[in-house]
Amino acid sequence: MLATTNSVAFNGIDVLRITIEVQITSGMPSFTIVGLADKAIAESRERVRAALHSIGLSLPGNHITVNLAPADVIKEGTHFDLPIAVALLGAMEVIEADKLLNTIMMGELGLDGAIRPVSGVLPASVASVAQQMRFVCPAVQGAEAAWSGNKDIVPVKDLLQLINYYKGMEEIAYPEPAPQSDKFAYTLDLRDIKGQENAKRALEIAAVGGHNMLMIGPPGSGKSMLASRLPSILPPLTTQEILEVSKIHSVAGLLKDGQLVTHRPYRAPHHSASTPAMVGGGLKAKPGEISLAHRGVLFLDELPEFARQTLESLRQPLETGIVSVARANSHVSYPARFQLISAMNPCRCGYLGVAGKTCSRAPRCAEEYQSKISGPLLDRIDLQIEVPLLSPWVLGQIKEGEDSATVLKRVLAARNFQQKRGQNILNAELDGTQLEQTANLSDTARKVLIQAAEKFQLSGRGFHRMIRLSRTIADMAFSDEILPEHISEALAYRLPERKS
Repeated sequence: MLATTNSVAFNGIDVLRITIEVQITSGMPSFTIVGLADKAIAESRERVRAALHSIGLSLPGNHITVNLAPADVIKEGTHFDLPIAVALLGAMEVIEADKLLNTIMMGELGLDGAIRPVSGVLPASVASVAQQMRFVCPAVQGAEAAWSGNKDIVPVKDLLQLINYYKGMEEIAYPEPAPQSDKFAYTLDLRDIKGQENAKRALEIAAVGGHNMLMIGPPGSGKSMLASRLPSILPPLTTQEILEVSKIHSVAGLLKDGQLVTHRPYRAPHHSASTPAMVGGGLKAKPGEISLAHRGVLFLDELPEFARQTLESLRQPLETGIVSVARANSHVSYPARFQLISAMNPCRCGYLGVAGKTCSRAPRCAEEYQSKISGPLLDRIDLQIEVPLLSPWVLGQIKEGEDSATVLKRVLAARNFQQKRGQNILNAELDGTQLEQTANLSDTARKVLIQAAEKFQLSGRGFHRMIRLSRTIADMAFSDEILPEHISEALAYRLPERKS
């Protein structure tokens, strides 16, 4: 007897439909799984055997073959437990095999027959909508699956309930999407930062244009505080972005209680993070920090302390917005359109230029410390600013600054000005053709830019990034043209040479 049902495999967040075929034939008793299955799938034989035994069923004393097709695609994960068990029940004629054909299933089996949660339910449910198929998933993840809009979702708590459902002995209620909490209400506010007006201005420019930023300053000057408050002045995610970000977090197994990611991600990995942890990889090529920060902020504190190889791996994603993880026999790609905000001390001791605290090795220690950041990586960072250490006397006299809500209004107004040009992407993401169409440099501004590029020996990339940054500053001033003052301010935010 042959029975067939379906499940999915993941290539990044892309979903591939996998057909599960189970055939029972005469011969020596055996249970064989073929089709490039990993160890977790191979072990599903014992979980399936125990789950069936827990509901009073036993495997037939025949030759059982499970084929995962297409056979040349690598399959990973415990979510194949449920479709293998159900297809086997179809082959045993416990369930009508015809009812399993137009269905996608996911779920890990417990030894007692319980169906446990797995990663990737949201993108799999979205794929089931495109293929017009029923979707069967663990009951605790029904609310997550419901966000796809599929009207034929069956959330099941155990194998016995699913058997009763297919026999028409039990109805299973359609899951409702979980109510979303107000995650956009950030508790960190710009009003908490006293002084540092130049840094706040740069942070606002970064928010408007989506530019990358590097802050250089001694310990305690407020670099981490500034970075952690950037999400509070970024516009909320659109509906499409919410789904896009949530699919990545679903594949990573980070969605909880059916809640989508409705706020812009903020990831701040420790400087000891490895390259696979940053860009993605590992045994199952899970998304890394840069993908989990997609459409949000990646904050790298103590930038020179990160491994050189880890930092250099960011160069390609910063340009393309996609990271490709190369494996022995496949390539996995994840979205990685993040905003890099980084911070570093000016030297190893941290107090270069601070009276009474500079070490005896200055300025050589600063040159050695800052040289850990390569020129090509710095060339991809549009805003490079100094954050000085303020004295207690100055801090004690400064009142609260603008709050995040006030700054956010200006950010939204500037982005609306961009959209009036028919521009649907941020200035930092404009390619060469789009930049040529939207730059609109005045003659004087073009001369200033060319002179600056010659004087500071800007690369081709640096030249175009200067135009993008100037375009953002002009948008904040609601100017259709890029004027010389916009070029001058943009130049002030890019350090053409490392200062010691």
